[in-house]
Amino acid sequence: MRLYLDNCCFNRPFDDQTQIKISIETQAKLAIQSMLLNKKHTLVWSYMLEYENMRNPFDIRRESIIKWKDIAVINVTANDDIIAVAERLVKIGLRSKDAIHVACAAYSNCDYFITTDMGIISKKLDLIKTVNPIDFIRETEA
Repeated sequence: MRLYLDNCCFNRPFDDQTQIKISIETQAKLAIQSMLLNKKHTLVWSYMLEYENMRNPFDIRRESIIKWKDIAVINVTANDDIIAVAERLVKIGLRSKDAIHVACAAYSNCDYFITTDMGIISKKLDLIKTVNPIDFIRETEA
């Protein structure tokens, strides 16, 4: 399966692990990373991931996350189709950066868009299957 993890998902291991939900999402995200490294699934990277990551003020986070670009099999670059889809997603309430992430995932025919952002998940997008890391594990490893 093709997977797209957004920036908040990549950053989850750096969040406050004393919160149970965050800790469990981190464990699920790390399991997904293991699957990607073992080539069970394919990682998709995008220009928006790179853009957001390069603006991360924390060197360790930024350097850790950018390594995933080399693991990715597909690297999505900006184009008119992605921008058009993103503009439609903004009209239904997604923030512009989130809309570009989702549009990149859909454009590259990802099977799952994985995020820890409940604002994205709550939109119930019909464009792509959108889940948090825990639900991805539940759905695919059951």
